Amino acid sequence: MQSLPLSAPPGGSLTSATTWRIDCHAHVYDLARHPLHHSSGFDLLPNEIGTADQFACVLDAHGFSHGVLINPLGGYGTDNTCLTSTLMRFKGRFKGVAVIAHDTPDADFHQMADAGVVGLRFNLNFPASPSLFVPEAQRSLAIARELGWFAQVHYEGDTLIDALPVLRRARVPVVIDHCGRPDLSAGLDQPGFKALLELGREGEAFIKLASVFRFSKQGFPFEDVDPYVHALIDAFTLDRCIWGSDWPYLHAPQRTDHATLLQAVHRWLPDDADRRKVLGETPARLFGFALR
Repeated sequence: MQSLPLSAPPGGSLTSATTWRIDCHAHVYDLARHPLHHSSGFDLLPNEIGTADQFACVLDAHGFSHGVLINPLGGYGTDNTCLTSTLMRFKGRFKGVAVIAHDTPDADFHQMADAGVVGLRFNLNFPASPSLFVPEAQRSLAIARELGWFAQVHYEGDTLIDALPVLRRARVPVVIDHCGRPDLSAGLDQPGFKALLELGREGEAFIKLASVFRFSKQGFPFEDVDPYVHALIDAFTLDRCIWGSDWPYLHAPQRTDHATLLQAVHRWLPDDADRRKVLGETPARLFGFALR
């Protein structure tokens, strides 16, 4: 995977991945320079819009050195100009994942890669997202493979089952968002979650232990998600688990912040070395952050 030079985080220098903390899932907006796009998949409330500078401030406050920005289907859709301009402005601190229309010219893919994009995302349950299930998706995935990108997949329920044959044929690394967003009322044996665990045991995919506020039924401190998270850690292993906040918490059903989400991480991973791996070492390897 392509690597880019790193800038040191505020207040220190980088010597190894063990000193990093990487928030692997956030969305940023710059409405002054990049208005919301007609391809947006859903509407936003004013308090759900955050800038890159605000996100950097949050990272600094919680001791995170780097972040991964996901082009937001809600707001920008397949317009990745805010993402790429932000990556250029924060060169080295952020990497990006784009949402890309299938008819996008090859040159645009390469320009995004030069800016720091390392993957493309499919939102399987959103009609506004470029579909994984149309023939045109094969071209997008082939370009991703050529660039050394991964395919990032956001879905709910059992949608993954139909997607797995397409993803396996693509021969690119796969990153699954938000613990697969299982239905907690359906139990650990629900077909989609069982398929996700099997994918993890194959040893080729990565899972984001992220956004538990999206599927927890109890809310903070999110203890009802613990059996699912532990099953994912067992199936994927710590070498393929990463974490993200989903800042600025679009459509969160209850008040959410980094502190409450990180408390759950400490419960799942009480060992410091395990947390260093999930928050730093594994994502640094996956996203291609380069050591100095």
